[in-house]
Amino acid sequence: MSAGLDRTIVAVATPPGKGAVAIVRLSGAQAGTIARHLGLPERLVPRTATLVDVHDERGRRLDRGLALFFPAPHSYTGEDLLELHVHGSPALVREVVRAAIAGGARLAEPGEFTRRAYLNGKLDLHAAAAVADIVEAETAAAVRAAGANLGGGLAVRVAELRATLSEVHERLSGAIDFPDEVAEPPRAELRATIGRVLTELAALAAEGEVGRLVRDGVSVAIVGPPNAGKSSLLNALLGEARALVSEIPGTTRDTVEETIAIDGVPIRLIDTAGIRSHADRLEAAGIERSRRALATARVALLVIDGSIPPGPEARALLEATAGRARVVFFSKADLGRAGVAGADAEAVIGTSTEPATLAALRAAIARAGWGGERPDLERPHLVSAGEFEAIARAREALALAQATLERGDPVDLVAGELLRALAALGHLGGADASEAVLDAVFSRFCIGK
Repeated sequence: MSAGLDRTIVAVATPPGKGAVAIVRLSGAQAGTIARHLGLPERLVPRTATLVDVHDERGRRLDRGLALFFPAPHSYTGEDLLELHVHGSPALVREVVRAAIAGGARLAEPGEFTRRAYLNGKLDLHAAAAVADIVEAETAAAVRAAGANLGGGLAVRVAELRATLSEVHERLSGAIDFPDEVAEPPRAELRATIGRVLTELAALAAEGEVGRLVRDGVSVAIVGPPNAGKSSLLNALLGEARALVSEIPGTTRDTVEETIAIDGVPIRLIDTAGIRSHADRLEAAGIERSRRALATARVALLVIDGSIPPGPEARALLEATAGRARVVFFSKADLGRAGVAGADAEAVIGTSTEPATLAALRAAIARAGWGGERPDLERPHLVSAGEFEAIARAREALALAQATLERGDPVDLVAGELLRALAALGHLGGADASEAVLDAVFSRFCIGK
């Protein structure tokens, strides 16, 4: 952030464009002074909507709207905060912002309101990142998942784990410093305690991975030989005719992307051109895009015509996708099952027009994408790469401590690994975050939040 906390900032907190109402937000020690510069009453009743006339820097009335004043420290940012609710004309809003700047404010940077809230101790860094997730959420599930993080639940869970490890470390330190007075903790007890913390950290990592999927979605590439029924399947999963369907092989020449939701997780379906060895130049370009989509997708949804024996293209795709997350669907079962002999037990066999087949495919995508269990959206979860890294460092240190105990090495060697784990977990709340870390978090925000 280029400027410090000594300046009052101003920004529009509502989306750009015309609307019924727009909100102009100011935060900082001079918010009250600037309010008077805008022609607002000398004293505004805190946290009470007041009908006011808003004036420009020359004293000309711009609009009549509502003013809400939140004195420090009882505001979102922890500073004096003023919100002006005016009519949603872009020209009018620009004039209000210009008048506030003329009164001494400066234009806020992206995420600066929430950054000030973090710096003033109103929320931790994890909760601050959750604010951006709520703003960017595209599904109701993503909103719920971000809301769980906003409540600070992760900080509570991490604090409990740190308290457990700190208590063990203090006992070890006492035994090391005063061996004649403080008994060494039993080895079995240490192993059990560290094991419980490791289990909880593994759960945090797994929940974070699911949370990331709820936020970012799961990419599923629908691939297969030409005329296997890929576009028909896309249309069936969407419940609408989105992709062109034809009996002519090679109809799909480019990728088509659409999104559905399974268990609250956004699924980005990518319908691709049929993959075959002999194709004209235009179709070959589509096939190359299909291969790129397959390489980058989290899940491969392989569609094979189950009514005929698999050809070389189908066999090559089965071999190429073995060992990765995939769903194999033998389509056109209503026309015969000559191609499903020896199919994997987890393969889905049916037709894309049957509700039971579509339900089986959704369940298979969930298993391949995130293990199949319905995500618990009420539990707080890891968000940023730094949080995942902190959990990984803590798990590594505790795993080394467990190995030390299992080898029968002196118990006091565990103390150093406990300190490493405690330090790693201490970074989760962001108390020691560097400017680079803060910039990375708040660069996701829009101006005005």
